[in-house]
Amino acid sequence: MAEHLASIFGTEKDRVNCPFYFKIGACRHGDRCSRLHNRPTISPTLLLSNMYQRPDMITPGVDAQGQPIDPRKIQEHFEDFYEDIYEELGKFGEIESLNICDNLADHMIGNVYVQFREEDQAAAALQALQGRFYSGRPIIADFSPVTDFREATCRQYEENNCNRGGYCNFMHVKMIGKDLRRKLFGSRFRGYRRSRSRSRSLSPRNRKDYDRRERDYRDRDHRGNGRSKERPDRFDRDGGRRRHGSPRRSRSPVREGSEERRARIEQWNREREEKQ
Repeated sequence: MAEHLASIFGTEKDRVNCPFYFKIGACRHGDRCSRLHNRPTISPTLLLSNMYQRPDMITPGVDAQGQPIDPRKIQEHFEDFYEDIYEELGKFGEIESLNICDNLADHMIGNVYVQFREEDQAAAALQALQGRFYSGRPIIADFSPVTDFREATCRQYEENNCNRGGYCNFMHVKMIGKDLRRKLFGSRFRGYRRSRSRSRSLSPRNRKDYDRRERDYRDRDHRGNGRSKERPDRFDRDGGRRRHGSPRRSRSPVREGSEERRARIEQWNREREEKQ
């Protein structure tokens, strides 16, 4: 019996434990899920819930004022954010992987997964994030059960043929350009590419698109129009004015008003008050 339970743990056959929470650290039902969410007390992986606010959150490719956005600007905005997170959390230890969801469902949109080499590094980072803000928004961080991102990511999305789009229940991991990945991950860059691809080659059409995007990024950087070396520091302690400019307002008031997210913030505030 014990062997049978162990063999089905975290799968669809497991009627006790939630397989989605086990695989991706998030569930669309939240605390209302009929199955258990076994929240880890320690893990090498942190989940920063709903942290990335893409400039076209309301309508893909369009800003809050209804104006179309150049895809290169969207990518540049994302890579600035990615580098911010990597540099800030890299102070606590070696980052094995940093994955940011491109999904649209409330329980996954903007989720940031940071996996450290050691569990104590993740614990130190989690402690340091308590009470912190990014661009004027509170950081909601916790340990995540995800340790194998190959099981958490959507394989169809990586092959550019996921028919569920942004509302898929598996991670649609947004990719950064090769130049930034080499800058951040250094000698581990080649190994990372192999692990992310699952030893599968891109189709000719996807390879052509990928190469074109890489050329665009390199050309932009050579023209001096890439990410600024002096980026604003958007991390702060009190959610007030940043050291460089004012905090950014959320551009997605509809998504920020979801019951699940309000509950998370209320819980976070209660825990913060209890610690004071």
